[in-house]
Amino acid sequence: MTTIYGEVAAGFEPVREAFATNFSQHGDIGAAVCVYQYGRPVVDLWGGIADPETGQPWTRDTLQLVYSATKGATATAAHMLAERGVLGLDAPVAKYWPEFAANGKADIPVRWLLSHQAGLIALDQPVPLNEALAWHPMAAALAAQRPQWTPGTAHGYHGRTWGWLVGEVIRRVSGQMPGRFFADEIAAPLGLDFFIGLPTDQRDRVSRMVYQRPAVDLTTVPAESVPEELREQVAAWRDPESFSNRAYAVTYPAAIDFGSPDVQAAELPSSNGISTAHGLARMYAGLIGDVNGVRLLASETLASATKEQASGKDQVMLIPSRFSSGYMLPTETNPMIGPNSFGHTGRGGSLGLADPEHSIAFGYAMNNIIGGLDDLRATSLVDAVRKSLA
Repeated sequence: MTTIYGEVAAGFEPVREAFATNFSQHGDIGAAVCVYQYGRPVVDLWGGIADPETGQPWTRDTLQLVYSATKGATATAAHMLAERGVLGLDAPVAKYWPEFAANGKADIPVRWLLSHQAGLIALDQPVPLNEALAWHPMAAALAAQRPQWTPGTAHGYHGRTWGWLVGEVIRRVSGQMPGRFFADEIAAPLGLDFFIGLPTDQRDRVSRMVYQRPAVDLTTVPAESVPEELREQVAAWRDPESFSNRAYAVTYPAAIDFGSPDVQAAELPSSNGISTAHGLARMYAGLIGDVNGVRLLASETLASATKEQASGKDQVMLIPSRFSSGYMLPTETNPMIGPNSFGHTGRGGSLGLADPEHSIAFGYAMNNIIGGLDDLRATSLVDAVRKSLA
């Protein structure tokens, strides 16, 4: 039995029970969960193994790659600049990034980058991996790229490119790389253990990821054996030219290895944030209220930032999705805490979110990368928070 460490305020005991069950039944190896309410932590738990190869235990200070949960942090940076009046979300991207106007993109507003409506999910010519990590060659390639659909007419998850697109706007407007802006303007004021671009002296704190293969690889079974509701997705996974694959094939000769020290040290604002669960929850707490005298966005700015911009069938994920200007919104399959929640998931199960109605902020990070319909861990924890509130 995995020992669970940390504290839970009275009334939130169901979260502790769900967290323990994640280890005993749902595959967690090392993990942490944190919940804030009214700007203070009411759940702060951790347990398990940070490095299965050495047996190093998970501690309160263990850092974990949270993949696309990073997008919530980057979106927050963009909205801070909008609140300061130096970035207009409905202004053309080309106003701040003139080269972006190429190939019919002169009228795309910043908001469409944030809400996955720009059609720039892939590159006709992928960028060498070392150049992508150096930032500027990838930004230049995206500026020259033609959209894959008429911008504004559809939405599709910009899994990789979103970080360079939104990040370059942040860089042009603020004069800082997006990871540096996040560090100075968000992480430092709130005291977050959260990095977009990992400092060398923090490397030893990062857990080792474990990638769990699905029990059945649906791409290898006969098409008629695939459940009907999954056939369109599986067909896309099998097709190297599908949006589902091209959205992640933006570098060559290799895909991005997120366990690599070079990748973790680079700034990839869509997907290489490294944080604690506490850091995720505390950031969202600072979005919806005051945390030790710090609030990241005014309530009016937050209302605009979390207003739905795109919904319906996602052209990349091929399932219904909903986005505001940078944050994921609740869906039938991902209800979050309630209808006013917002946040962002990360590959394999990590999650950060907030619910202003209940003054709740939530963070979950783990090193066993599962994902898919079989992964119940984040959902069970959020359900437990909802049960505690009831």
